[in-house]
Amino acid sequence: MSNILYINSSVRNTGSISRQISGEFITKLKAAQPTSTVVERDLTAHPVPHLTEQMMGAYFTPADQRTAAQNETVKVSDNLVAEIMAADIVIIAAPMYNFSVSSTLKAWIDHIARAGLTFKYGANGPEGMVKRKKFYIFTARGGVYSDGPAKAMDFHETYLRAVFGFLGITDITFIHSEGLAMGEDAVNTALANSRTAIAGLVAA
Repeated sequence: MSNILYINSSVRNTGSISRQISGEFITKLKAAQPTSTVVERDLTAHPVPHLTEQMMGAYFTPADQRTAAQNETVKVSDNLVAEIMAADIVIIAAPMYNFSVSSTLKAWIDHIARAGLTFKYGANGPEGMVKRKKFYIFTARGGVYSDGPAKAMDFHETYLRAVFGFLGITDITFIHSEGLAMGEDAVNTALANSRTAIAGLVAA
């Protein structure tokens, strides 16, 4: 049995490739692991707030010194941190927007990147505290950024690897659906490649 956390950050409900492919993966994964549970957080239907000065102040105030208002302020972040800490598998649908992630996904990351909860600083520098979890990240990209001349503009996978690595997550698999703005044949090829990758992941 696995506890699965599914984060969806596509702004599109209709025609979203990242939603479609990640959803297909979850269906196959649940068929292979029927006792698994899935907690889904749709950041478009239910966006989390962007950081504010008040939030940052509450985060950096020791828990036993917070005011009632500060305790209320940190509830969203505390719940998001609890979700990721309880998960064995984290699946993220993360389409590329302007070479990086959506603002809603960035807001979610800002809430789970909490000093003292998901990372800490010690004598040897930063240490991630989110360990022993498997991440699958499903992307959708209009162009091709995994290789070729546009690779230098990929601040998408590079950012996600860096920030999750900082939190202690090292087991990350990316499934890219690329070239989606390059014609029907390119879309069909991207979908076929992603489904082949999914079949291999579930069978592994």
